[in-house]
Amino acid sequence: MTHRTEQRVPFFKMTGTGNDFIVIDNREGLLDADQCHDLVRQACRRKLSVGADGIILIERDPEVDFKWRFFNADASEAEMCGNGARCVARFAYMHGIAAARMQFETLAGIIDATVADTLVTIRMTSPHSFRFDRQVEVEGQLLMVHSVDTGVPHAVIFVDAIEATDVVGLGRQLRHHPVFAPAGTNVNFVGRSGDNLAIRTYERGVEDETMACGTGVVAGALIAAAKGMADSPVAMVTSGGIALTVQFTGNKGEAVDQVLLKGPAHLIYKGELTAEALLK
Repeated sequence: MTHRTEQRVPFFKMTGTGNDFIVIDNREGLLDADQCHDLVRQACRRKLSVGADGIILIERDPEVDFKWRFFNADASEAEMCGNGARCVARFAYMHGIAAARMQFETLAGIIDATVADTLVTIRMTSPHSFRFDRQVEVEGQLLMVHSVDTGVPHAVIFVDAIEATDVVGLGRQLRHHPVFAPAGTNVNFVGRSGDNLAIRTYERGVEDETMACGTGVVAGALIAAAKGMADSPVAMVTSGGIALTVQFTGNKGEAVDQVLLKGPAHLIYKGELTAEALLK
């Protein structure tokens, strides 16, 4: 059935290291996932509605515990989201949809997840399409850009002063750069914060810097390992100040396998979307 504005839509607000999502149990078909784009854009608006980096719909699947439909704040559908996957796994466990060890279907493939209280570990799909040391011109300067697909495409740039980096300005230029056409890319800037690696991400679909990006953290960790800057497990401090841990076997491009992403996922509140939350 299609969404009707007079419906009240139950939802849960969750966050994974500052990457926040609206989670909706859609197993009974309350929403038509193919026709919910206006709802996604309107509900994800900050200050005018709930506000979120994306919306996750949980749906039935005959082969695994459930499947998801994941939509970015601009209503584009994404193949994968690491922090979203950790949040939806905890939600499914808390609500009896799945056991503490579970599998669920995404457009990127089947994800394995393990929940231990608020700490959630997911096994990512195998990374692919590694490219290293590509010089890309942005606003008259040449940037050394590395890239990998960790469920969605990511570019990685190492910087000397991560706090001073123009993440939005450079990120927007690279996200739409012809070398990443037609799909575009997420853009990650990796540097040092004390003894740790730190990462800041411009997210495709959100079209802004987010406080954390799980697939981006994985991309940054794998590229850092391939460049000899880190070894598994790699702790990456997100711009929200919380570290995510990436564990994997191998460290040279396509040889990398068994990639795990570990970090906290929190349930913030539950409520109902009303027609007034969805006004344009």
